[in-house]
Parts: sequence; structure tokens; C-alpha cells
Amino acid sequence: MKLLVINNLASGLGDGGIYDFVRSFAQDDDEVCLRFTDGTTDVRDLLGDVETFDAVVASGGDGTVATISYCLANTGIPILPFPAGTANLLTANLASPMEPHALAKLVRENRTLDFDLGEMEVDGHRFGFAIMAGAGYDATIMHGAAPAKRLLGSMAYFSAAIANPLPQKSHFKLELDGETLESDGLGVLLVNFSKLQFDIAVTHENEPRDGVFDVVILKAQNAFELIPALLAGLLDRGGEFPNRTDSLEIHQAHTVRLEADPPMEVQYDGEPTHLTTPFTAHVLRHAARFYVSQEGYELFA
Repeated sequence: MKLLVINNLASGLGDGGIYDFVRSFAQDDDEVCLRFTDGTTDVRDLLGDVETFDAVVASGGDGTVATISYCLANTGIPILPFPAGTANLLTANLASPMEPHALAKLVRENRTLDFDLGEMEVDGHRFGFAIMAGAGYDATIMHGAAPAKRLLGSMAYFSAAIANPLPQKSHFKLELDGETLESDGLGVLLVNFSKLQFDIAVTHENEPRDGVFDVVILKAQNAFELIPALLAGLLDRGGEFPNRTDSLEIHQAHTVRLEADPPMEVQYDGEPTHLTTPFTAHVLRHAARFYVSQEGYELFA
């Protein structure tokens, strides 16, 4: 098997798990090509001959995986999201193992499914995302967490949220598949995979193959008013599925345009863009082919 590994040296804690994966994976007559970036080299420059490989391992955080998945959209080339970042939410959402040897076995089993991606355009720039994107409070958290991720890991996001208890509030104008609605709040999320850190689900269903986003408006007046919705997300794990309270308003759409007054910063899969609204986004149906575990296959097939 011919495997291309793209490893982001700047992601996560740099624990070297990807080398354990390669040692566990390699068999007679295999070819494993490792290519590296620390953020200086564009990931796209490392994928120029990707069609000559059987599969790609995307080693890094969720932003790295999203970028590689977007570059390979609709190619049918299978991708293993390798959890080498801070949060590794895509791996958790897919119910994939975190351990390198188990992930090597996963590739050998060759079990794949095609999942939706999101494509966002803001100020002339295009970004692909696998989990979720949005504007407002979520982007503020991602921006605030960035300097502390290597030191605090996943707790950097919690720390950034605590440091911003009174985030900016804006008036939103949303176009959802041509229908217009207006609202006020702290932010808007476009959800493909629904689970966040600490296994908190933004919405009840995790439906990343249905061709639509869950569009979540954070209607709270401040960060504290979001706490009941977070608790409801935790209770989902016990099968209670309480409603998300009045602090979240949830719609579905294939195509979304968002305007905010005042403008809000935009993020995708944990990556702050340093750009602000307006943005447009739409679903790329079944554009990314990911390796999945047996549990993941049963969840999503």
C-alpha cells in the first residue's frame, strides 16, 4: 500500500505519535511517504502528486484535517484524520480510536464512508471545514485559545471562554436557502459534526451526511446564559435529550449567508481567520472519504 502522510509540526503537543503509527502500519512492499509543514509551507504544495497514493494520513489538528479534506474534496481518495492536535474533534465525532496502533489497523481494514464538507467564502477567501464554522463568540474563543493550546491543551478553550464572559452581541441577517430571517445574539454556528470538547453535543443529532447544516444562533445576552444549553448537551450522553433552551435557535439549510451588525470574526474548525462577516457557505455533499471504525460505520452508514 502506498501511503502519503502529511504531518503538521505546529499542531498539538508534538508527541510523535505519527511515527508510532508508521512503524505499526508498515508491511512488506509498502511505501510510506512523510511530508512536513510547520505552517510555512502550504499544505496544498505537499499534495501535488496525491493521486499516485492509495490514501492520505492527515496528521495534525482539526484545521489541518479540514484543509487536506477540502483539497481532496470529491477525489475519492480516503483520508485518515490522525489526532495530533489539541482537541481532535473530528476523530471523536467519527468514533475513531486515538491510539496510533489501533489507527494503523483501521487503515488496513479499509472501511470508509463519504461525509459532507462545508465550503465558506469570506472577503474573497475560501475555506473548507468538516466539523463546524461560524462567527462571533466561537471565533472569539478560538482566537483567545490559540496562544495557550500547547500549554493547556483542550483547557485552553475553556480558559478563553472564561476570559470572555461578556462577548460582543450583534444583529444578524441570515439567508437560509433563500429564506431571510433576522435575530440578535452572540454568534452563529454552521454545524456538520455536532460534538465539541468534553463530548458536548451542540444539537441532538450528529448527521454529517445529510446534505444540510444545522444553523445555530447563539441568542444569549452573555456567556453565562449559554450554560443551560451546555448542560443540556451533556445530558444528551445519558439519552435524556433535553431541549437546548431559549439561548439556542436551530435551523437547517444547505446554503447560508450571514451578515452581522457590528461585524463578527469568522472561524472554521477551530482556526480563526482574522476576517469578519459577511460570509456565505454551502454543503459539499459526500465530498470527503474518511476511514471509520466499525462503531463509526454503524453510527453513520
